[in-house]
Amino acid sequence: MKTLVLVFHPDITNSRINRRLAEEMEKQSNVTVHRVYEAYPNEQIDVAAEQRLLEQHDRMVLQFPFYWYSTPALLKKWEDEVLTYGWAYGSNGDKLHNKELLIAVSTAGTEEYYTPTGRHKYTVPELLRPLQATSNLIGTRYLSPFIVYGVWEMSNEQLEQSAKDYVAYALNNEIKALAVR
Repeated sequence: MKTLVLVFHPDITNSRINRRLAEEMEKQSNVTVHRVYEAYPNEQIDVAAEQRLLEQHDRMVLQFPFYWYSTPALLKKWEDEVLTYGWAYGSNGDKLHNKELLIAVSTAGTEEYYTPTGRHKYTVPELLRPLQATSNLIGTRYLSPFIVYGVWEMSNEQLEQSAKDYVAYALNNEIKALAVR
């Protein structure tokens, strides 16, 4: 299985967590790590190049820090421009059908913050529902997300374990898909 990791971090050089996760993925075979903010510093996305990358891989991983219960701005722009009608969805839009989509996010808050009784009142998977809906529209199999909680409090040892856990999870052929509701 060929895996494409699309890293959406506006300042990956100064990111402790997302930089380390991407570095660990880069060591793996059959994995392409694409740092989208670095590829498009002016945010002018090469749609054809992005679509070719997606077509060449079986599993797509969208890796990003969770900002205001959502994605970084360039990820939204990437979705709007790359996942086009007639290519990704619509009557002839089947280029991503039967591929897999995995969301890999990092949060500042701990897991307890993301519970019905916690600070944010919703779980991270609940807050990722728009991405799950997108997956449904483009015909991909939406995999249960990989979540790194509490990154501001994370020790170096915990970070190293999270990087190893990320690789093991993202490259696992038996990840559970979330049901379409």
